Amino acid sequence: MPSALADHGAMSEVARDVAAVGAGSSGEDAAAAAAAKARADAADQAARKKTWTFDYVWRSGVAGGIAGCAAKTVVAPLDRVKILFQASNPQFAKYTGSWFGVASAMKDIHAHEGFLGLYRGHSATLLRIFPYAGIKFLAYEQIRSVIIPKKEYETPLRRLLSGGLAGVTSVFFTYPLEVIRVRLAFETKQDGRSSFSTICKQIYNETPVERSHTARLPSSALPSAPEATAAVKAAAPKTGLINFYRGFTPTILGMVPYAGISFLTHDTVSDMLRHPSLADYTTLPRTKLPEGKPAPLRSWAELCAGGLAGLVSQTASYPLEVIRRRMQVGGAVGDGHRLRLGETARMILREKGPAGFFVGLTIGYVKVIPLAAVSFYTYERMKLLLGI
Repeated sequence: MPSALADHGAMSEVARDVAAVGAGSSGEDAAAAAAAKARADAADQAARKKTWTFDYVWRSGVAGGIAGCAAKTVVAPLDRVKILFQASNPQFAKYTGSWFGVASAMKDIHAHEGFLGLYRGHSATLLRIFPYAGIKFLAYEQIRSVIIPKKEYETPLRRLLSGGLAGVTSVFFTYPLEVIRVRLAFETKQDGRSSFSTICKQIYNETPVERSHTARLPSSALPSAPEATAAVKAAAPKTGLINFYRGFTPTILGMVPYAGISFLTHDTVSDMLRHPSLADYTTLPRTKLPEGKPAPLRSWAELCAGGLAGLVSQTASYPLEVIRRRMQVGGAVGDGHRLRLGETARMILREKGPAGFFVGLTIGYVKVIPLAAVSFYTYERMKLLLGI
């Protein structure tokens, strides 16, 4: 009996020792995990603070500008046709509404204007897209570091807001060049084509026709002072720099969902592709990466993330893009009347119904997938090359 008690006591001591070892082991694991998390948070904070340095700013701006130029060059012929479709150019109206129409329109342009006709307005595009894309990516990095100061603040809404504000910032500084590019691409004349400087002068000096604020019957009373003032303002020539901001309001309204959803989708899909269960197949080895930065995606994964981002964002913002194009070419067609946002929307609805807001969406899809894919891919690879 004493022997049994002794054995039982010995077994109890062994159990206590095992439990103590287990408790110590779990405590050490918890401490190690906490230390690892602290190191990761510190690295993340250091990476976010680095985005505020001048070195990071100019490098991210150059990377974004090169990415934008590469993407626009790939899709320039499709962009020319899309503008002609959206702006309802009479010569190309017969080609709208089918996949074959896109190819036929490109063939028509090539036959009448040569290969370079497919790139008409592309010089203005590159002149605009380098600062536009550079500012957009640069602004996104800066705004994101402010709105999302820590990893726990990483939410879809904050990503959406960061992308939207970045898009608005870039558009504000580069919109006049976009108006010039659209006007150059809209022209289809074979003789006496307008040069860049001629288009600028033409846009600057355009005087839109406004509706009279004092239209009245012969027997009606004379206009009041406020009405007379309104008439003077309406009759006064509205020329100058304001003409380079035609369609700016719908551009801003469309840019928030477009840029916001684009960056949100890209970052979300990238996070999904970096999930531990997929990382071995989707990410490159972490070599010479700045501390706190996620592992870069493989080429096919980065192209997929960018393509999906463009597809989703284009669908959400396309109706406002159609309205913007019609407002931008307002001085090149019709009586030169400066169209407002609501007036342009009603005109499109009256002429073509709800489907009019999606004219050219087919070619938009064909264009936007390679555009966004090449843009994000080039930007991420340029960041690696520039060490940011």
